[in-house]
Amino acid sequence: MSFWNNLLRGGHSGFDSGSASSNTIELTKRHRTVSLTKQGAATGNLRVNLSWRMRTSDIGGSTGRTRDLLRHPSKMFKPEVVQAQGPAVVQIDLDLACLYELKDGTKGVVQPLGDFFGDINSPPYVKLSGDDRFGSGSGETIYINLDHRDEIKRLLIFVYIYDGTPAFDRTHAIVTLYPSNGPRVEIGLDERAPQARSCAVVLIENNKGELTVRREVKYVYGFQAELDRLYGWGLHWGRGFKKSGV
Repeated sequence: MSFWNNLLRGGHSGFDSGSASSNTIELTKRHRTVSLTKQGAATGNLRVNLSWRMRTSDIGGSTGRTRDLLRHPSKMFKPEVVQAQGPAVVQIDLDLACLYELKDGTKGVVQPLGDFFGDINSPPYVKLSGDDRFGSGSGETIYINLDHRDEIKRLLIFVYIYDGTPAFDRTHAIVTLYPSNGPRVEIGLDERAPQARSCAVVLIENNKGELTVRREVKYVYGFQAELDRLYGWGLHWGRGFKKSGV
């Protein structure tokens, strides 16, 4: 069997969108959902990480690039990405955030704007580690305490672009979920949405005791209020700003 035929047929068993070599499940338009409960990963802290880089049209090869293409041949049709750093590069500021709804009806948001960093050991059981303004290697991370999953109804993980930064088509962003057990889950934000300011990335729901993760990747032209209307959260929103130097 040729390499390309093996690629088209999946080349592995289990999750069609997963990668045995990297222990990763990639959620796509075709394969949108994974059950943390069935994976035995519905306990402990679920780590949700956002990392991003700046795009460039330069697709010149390098050793690392070549190795990556061998693992993921489809990437040869995508522009290479370079780390967004240095004064000559346009600053990119993507923010990771989470809309939450608990079983008792409590609703709210965890996000850098307004310093709503949440709490891991008490409601909402969601905690943002900090605000990364420059696309560092560690990115931004949200922790979700799944030991309190019975108190959680739904969580919407989303990404928005802070004022004065390029649109999503200028960046290559990945949201990765690291469960307490089993493979990590990746959702790439690779679709072209040059005017979008926000993107609903993944919806985590507690359906009759089963915790599921569903890919959304829905871009909107507004900010949190527009995502709120799209998913029916019903919160009241006001204009927010970041503290200088945060």
